[in-house]
Amino acid sequence: MTTPDGGERLNTALSIRNLSKTFGGTRALDDVDLDLGAGEIRAVVGQNGCGKSTLIKVLAGFYDPDPGAMVTVDGEPLNVGHPGAGEEAGIRFVHQDLGLVATLDTVDNLALGRGYENMSHGRILWRAEVEEARKALADFGYPHLDVRKPVGLLSISERTAVAVARAVSTHKVATRILVLDEPTANLPASEAKRLFDLVRRIRDGGIAVLFVSHHIDEVFAVSDTVTVLRDGKHIHTGPTKDLDEDSLVELMIGRALATDHGVKHAPARDDVVLAVRDLAAPALTQFDLDLHGGEVVGVAGITGSGRESVAMAIFGGIDRSGTVRVDGREIPHQRPDKAMGAGMGLVPAERHANAALVGHSLSDNITVTDPGRSFVRGLIRRREERADVESWLTRLHVKPTTPHTKMATLSGGNQQKVVIARWLRMEPKVLILDEPTQGVDIGAKTEIQRLVDEAATQGMAILVVSSDSGELARLCSRVLVLRGGEIADELSGDRLHTDAVTAATLGSGRAAASA
Repeated sequence: MTTPDGGERLNTALSIRNLSKTFGGTRALDDVDLDLGAGEIRAVVGQNGCGKSTLIKVLAGFYDPDPGAMVTVDGEPLNVGHPGAGEEAGIRFVHQDLGLVATLDTVDNLALGRGYENMSHGRILWRAEVEEARKALADFGYPHLDVRKPVGLLSISERTAVAVARAVSTHKVATRILVLDEPTANLPASEAKRLFDLVRRIRDGGIAVLFVSHHIDEVFAVSDTVTVLRDGKHIHTGPTKDLDEDSLVELMIGRALATDHGVKHAPARDDVVLAVRDLAAPALTQFDLDLHGGEVVGVAGITGSGRESVAMAIFGGIDRSGTVRVDGREIPHQRPDKAMGAGMGLVPAERHANAALVGHSLSDNITVTDPGRSFVRGLIRRREERADVESWLTRLHVKPTTPHTKMATLSGGNQQKVVIARWLRMEPKVLILDEPTQGVDIGAKTEIQRLVDEAATQGMAILVVSSDSGELARLCSRVLVLRGGEIADELSGDRLHTDAVTAATLGSGRAAASA
């Protein structure tokens, strides 16, 4: 085996042969082969449902593979499908949800799984544990992090650093392979760069890194090699430098990506459907908005700008001051039921925490906002409900389209489309989308954006809150830029493009220069 630059590879850290995994009649992985070298960063990419998550869960021992699979770590067989086998072999995992205990501090979270390193006569030497935790985080670029503060009160970038530090810290068996599953899903661009620097330092120490990401730019920024999965099959592996964005996307979706840039939706008419005045909430001090029927307006801002509070404050999910009106009807604060009754819908940023009923069926997830639609004399017409749900699953290209399927079995992109279907079915006057394509693949992202186009064309007023500058430039006729809790800029027309949105969120003069 050779290194990405053509040199000789000293050893293969991970070897996978004939890995398959079948769920009922669906083959999530189909005879996948993969070799990962020590000191190599391998990106694993593909659309939602391609098999990336299944691959990780097999390595983690969460799933048993189909018979015939062979996996070795540093040449030694791995007992795949058995919890703890990967840990014993030196495989460490940082999942998208990070797996931290919010009420515990960094010191305690670092000790989870491996125990405390500094003990004397059965007692924990807390001073030594604190110093080691501080050193670990300092090595990762966070010298001032308060290691005795509950991690739930840390920023998302700090929590990510804690999770990575725990993964590569001292264990009974040295870390040989680090698996990062969407580690930047909730990170702003500046913090993602810090993470990439950390990953490279880990790579340079001889640890193999398996990096799973939906973001094409991240693949080119940090990986040495890239593996593409599609429909559970291995499609391509090779040096990242031999590809460009278009060729990688084509490998992922099996065709050239359409160049349709959509429509910049200006107001279809003069009516103000959503009026927001003097809105204030955590990190948000002043926010005003008039949103018209058929208009798509964006909200941009870096972490801490107040952007994260806008959607939930308007909908009533968090406390706020100020006034919110839908068609002139005032919505009381912290009353999402009143917001829904007035014709407002919300797709929240944290899907699992605030939207997806993962233990329930797709039918339950879609009909939960209006369960009475199929009621007759107190009884649910199941056939009618099933047909209604199937039509929405088909319309939004959700896979699979069977209403009884559990939400938990779907990929992230398909789960997001189910949540969006829930609200489109309600035909709201106002639809608020908070990070609508976060953590979904490029194919699902294109489909979700198409749905936004269609809804706006039909007259729906849409507010898109996003940290993705390209997405805002693609969807919106104007973008409100938040800095320091207030609207600092409004971009439209020739000023509304990806670079201008990014520059405006950072307070750069480049945004003004684009005018």
